[in-house]
Amino acid sequence: MSPEKYCEDKTRGSGSSFFYAFLFLSPEKRRAMMALYAFCREVDDIADEIKEKEVAVRKLVFWQEEIDRVFEGVARHPVGKELMWTLAHYPIEKSMFTEMIEGMLMDVSGKPIVTDEDLNLYCYRVAGVVGLMSIAVFGFTQEASKTFALRMGDALQLTNILRDVHEDTKIERIYLPQQIRAKFKVTDHDIRQGFTDHEEANANLKALMQHYYDKAEQAYADALKALPAEDRKSLTPSLMMGAIYYAHLAKLKKVNFDVWQHPARLTPLKKIWVAWKAYRYEKKAVKKGLPLRLDF
Repeated sequence: MSPEKYCEDKTRGSGSSFFYAFLFLSPEKRRAMMALYAFCREVDDIADEIKEKEVAVRKLVFWQEEIDRVFEGVARHPVGKELMWTLAHYPIEKSMFTEMIEGMLMDVSGKPIVTDEDLNLYCYRVAGVVGLMSIAVFGFTQEASKTFALRMGDALQLTNILRDVHEDTKIERIYLPQQIRAKFKVTDHDIRQGFTDHEEANANLKALMQHYYDKAEQAYADALKALPAEDRKSLTPSLMMGAIYYAHLAKLKKVNFDVWQHPARLTPLKKIWVAWKAYRYEKKAVKKGLPLRLDF
């Protein structure tokens, strides 16, 4: 199997929302994005699936060494080899890959997220840098587009955290910061258990979820505000990804944040429908100067 096919299979098999935005890219950009996403999947799977901390750390060290080899032109792994092709075509900084691995090490370490600052750092490492790598492929001319990418990364990751808050407890992770949960009087047990027949605990949990829902909404708004008109056309794929995740956020609201009983998931058909509507809207909007939007 060729490195390109390996990365395509890795991306296609993940069921990620990103895949549906990739379908609308040119073949060259799609190939690059699948290489980047395959790398993200490789390191993320280590953090999520390998229970032995020492084994997970060793595997992440391998990936840091592989990134070194990628930049030296001597990669060994199929994903590394495909990243060599990507770097030959698009300017992506080595530090971005290192930050992503550091984010996975935060997961593997088991160290709790205590403050909003901890959460912000985590979001930057696992999502913000992905946004920066993505716009390097899509193309941009304005420095403000980096702010767009970072805030969109924050928005997507906060959406993920809210959507997966119940699933993450199964691997002993809670990303909602301890200090903020204490203010809302929400315990680890409350997060694991979800909504029950205890009215006060339910109200506290719902208020906490609403708090981070509002932060996600603000991050989406900040991202759109930061996007320069000059880069709107080239960064349409980022807007398509944002639209798909915004649909997840809307579903969270629709189920009243009770993801314990009603998982806020979108079907593949819904994802491709949202991506298509966002793509069609942007093709028209760029020409006519219509406002940016994510609600499709």
